[in-house]
Amino acid sequence: MEEVILKNIATIQNRIENACKKSGRNPSEVKLLLATKTVSAEKIAIALKNGNTLIGENKIQEVKEKFEYLKAFPHTSHFIGHMQTNKVKELIRYNINCLQSLDRLKLAQKLQNRLEYEDKTINVFLQFNTSYENSKFGMNPENALEFAKEVQQFDRMHIKGLMTIGLFSTKEQKVRKCFKMLKNIQTDLLNNGFSVNELSMGMSGDLEIAIEEGATIIRVGTAIFGKRPYPDSYYWNEG
Repeated sequence: MEEVILKNIATIQNRIENACKKSGRNPSEVKLLLATKTVSAEKIAIALKNGNTLIGENKIQEVKEKFEYLKAFPHTSHFIGHMQTNKVKELIRYNINCLQSLDRLKLAQKLQNRLEYEDKTINVFLQFNTSYENSKFGMNPENALEFAKEVQQFDRMHIKGLMTIGLFSTKEQKVRKCFKMLKNIQTDLLNNGFSVNELSMGMSGDLEIAIEEGATIIRVGTAIFGKRPYPDSYYWNEG
């Protein structure tokens, strides 16, 4: 199992490097985030022990289940799934470094209140629905600047970047359009004084396109840990 996982990681890293060379980027600009939904703590630990220390979970329940086992291995944990307001307390309890899926003002307010109570801070990415699909969460791209200004008022959250889930499609131009849109939002926010230097976009099937369009974090699970019982679209469609 260990040999397979490490071989898969090497393959993904090679794909990242090749995509960076093709687009004239430095491979050090792109981080690999291990998308660990449905992946056992034992499998995740294999990657962590071998220097791949950035992981992302989709469900708070899975964060809880794996927390004790994984805390023995140095790593950075992001939350990349849809965040329910009644789970905010647990998000903070289990040492999540960054919430990549901040997609609405109600969640920001709830998070701010809890962080004040705990006297803590957290990094956040603003999530946008660049494919305009009803099945996906994320703020409407047209409201990007207004949303960023609203979140900026909450001093316990540090806006570090943007996140999107591209269209699940074999049509490259349609997928690319989603990533271009997030890059355009980033440019607009940077011009308005927001330090949104990270772009989390691209997964196993479209990471090359995402890198070409400016991704700094690639979220990969299936190509490293193996196929899940259902396609990725099933896990991301949490509505």
